[in-house]
Amino acid sequence: MGLQNAKASRGKRTNIVLLGLDSAGKSTLLCRLRYKDDFLTLPTIGFNVDMIEAEKDFTLTFWDVGGQKKMRELWSNFLEDIDGLLYVVDSSAKHRLEESRREFELILKNESLKNVPVVVLANKQDLPGALNAEEITRRFKMKKYCSDRNWYVQPCCATTGQGLAEALQRVATFARQYSKSKETFTTLKEL
Repeated sequence: MGLQNAKASRGKRTNIVLLGLDSAGKSTLLCRLRYKDDFLTLPTIGFNVDMIEAEKDFTLTFWDVGGQKKMRELWSNFLEDIDGLLYVVDSSAKHRLEESRREFELILKNESLKNVPVVVLANKQDLPGALNAEEITRRFKMKKYCSDRNWYVQPCCATTGQGLAEALQRVATFARQYSKSKETFTTLKEL
């Protein structure tokens, strides 16, 4: 019991993987969440890791993985022990929407992501013709692909920060619930 209490007092850490096609705005989003500022970001070759304290004693570790075609082949390597998926969509790039949806569908089929909560960020809402959250929900067939898990589609704009506080709150809530259910399941298995 003592070890359990020591572990709890250090605070809870969860892993969130941040995926999406290249130029969807993942790194900009992470910089905005972390520093409340807009940075000039370059395409991510490889991955970035950042920790954000969502609440007191509750830290989210974000794994921001590059979205270029070559990098997408490696996405599955980042899915072990994940407590949430944050999938970023450039809602203004209609010509890439189908490609993004296909990658999203593919990633959800990965066994490591079974039941893992998903928040889809409909990014770049400030751009003309950007699809709203309802349209992204419909086009990405969220109700079909995410029926076995908690999911949410959040409209946002990474450059202004609009919608990001809500997205972070949603991810934190889902991740906390999911990690608790994992602990319960592990405890039951040990009995």
